[in-house]
Amino acid sequence: MHILLIEDDTIEIMKLERTVSKLEANHKITQAKNGEAALEFLNSDNRLPDIILLDLNMPRMSGIEFLKILKEDDKLRYLPTIVLTTSENRVDLLECYKVGIAGYVIKPLKYEDYEYKLKRVLEYWDINELVKA
Repeated sequence: MHILLIEDDTIEIMKLERTVSKLEANHKITQAKNGEAALEFLNSDNRLPDIILLDLNMPRMSGIEFLKILKEDDKLRYLPTIVLTTSENRVDLLECYKVGIAGYVIKPLKYEDYEYKLKRVLEYWDINELVKA
């Protein structure tokens, strides 16, 4: 599965890579440090990802701003986007579902809990029928 990770925090990127490396699946991770870089990647000639993992709190363009642009694009709107964030703000949660996300996962503080949640998310999307680019 090809995953686009939109995350500006290096430690969070390392946590995700560490977790994915422990899985028996062969996932490819493409990183974007912000929404603008992600849109540039998505609109290039590169193969589209199967899923997007999106942080909400980023510089230049918030995750919600990115989502709104993504969901207005006829080519990109069907990419499953899972918010992976520290935000427990109910307004953020409701806005994300209103825009059209596939899931909202709050990053736990303990690495073991993070690993548990992320493993479940990736297992779920790995068995789903995904729209292939």
